Amino acid sequence: MTSVRAIRGATQATANTAEAVDLATKELLLAIMKENALSPDAFISVIFTASPDLNAAFPASSAREIGFAQVPLICGLEIDVPGALERAIRILAHVESDRSKSEISHVFLGAAKSLRKDLAQ
Repeated sequence: MTSVRAIRGATQATANTAEAVDLATKELLLAIMKENALSPDAFISVIFTASPDLNAAFPASSAREIGFAQVPLICGLEIDVPGALERAIRILAHVESDRSKSEISHVFLGAAKSLRKDLAQ
């Protein structure tokens, strides 16, 4: 049975440049799709947040380039907590999936694995 599921993910851009934001965003979305056997058509919406030090580009723009043109996307600013991971891009995606909640893979790449050790692969 197809249900609505939420998927979390995060990564760290190598720098505050449009190219680095683009690469990190695409890598994270592609990993989420691969780990959960999804195509962009399965996505209902995606919320992106970026840490305050990451303002060179909108992550949503990168998503559109890999097939998310018809998916509602929005970007927001992560709260500026002292000591938080720098150059972080986080995702909360709502998808249609046949998987149960326990079968959903949340994807945390690189240094972002420290954000949710309980969910990171």
